[in-house]
Amino acid sequence: MATRPKHQDYVDGMIEVIADRHEPDVALAKALAYRVRRLAHRLETEIKRELAPHGIELWELELLACLIRTEPEHRLSAGALMTQLQLTSGAVTNRVSKMERNGWVARDFDPDDRRSVLVTLTPAGEQRAMEVFDVKSETELTLLSSLGPASQQRLNDDLRTLLVALEGPR
Repeated sequence: MATRPKHQDYVDGMIEVIADRHEPDVALAKALAYRVRRLAHRLETEIKRELAPHGIELWELELLACLIRTEPEHRLSAGALMTQLQLTSGAVTNRVSKMERNGWVARDFDPDDRRSVLVTLTPAGEQRAMEVFDVKSETELTLLSSLGPASQQRLNDDLRTLLVALEGPR
């Protein structure tokens, strides 16, 4: 039987209420799922709050980052953006349109396949991303600092194993 942690969180209280209705492995999986969702929500909320004074949305920075990582052209198809950002085609179209109006990306038809749209990072988009990447990184570091490097590595490894099982390898 698991020992009770010294400090309990919100999820511990939820699980105590439902634990008698579930097998221990189900309650454990539920606790992990709740914690992952709560952590993801907390990270996203805090990062958005820190980015707001800089006049950029998290989704904008994430799209710019996808393009920056595609060296040397800084270009992806709309379909690749859909996959990387886990969005629908309509959401990618809307987001790219907004960013195109800001001058951060340019859209062109793929010369090899006129049905496909290529999205290219502009110099202004790259400059904008570079101005605020540190804000996001500092927020992530601060929020996760209660875990030491070894704990962060172990958690990264465990979450990678789970994501590979769910999504397949890269």
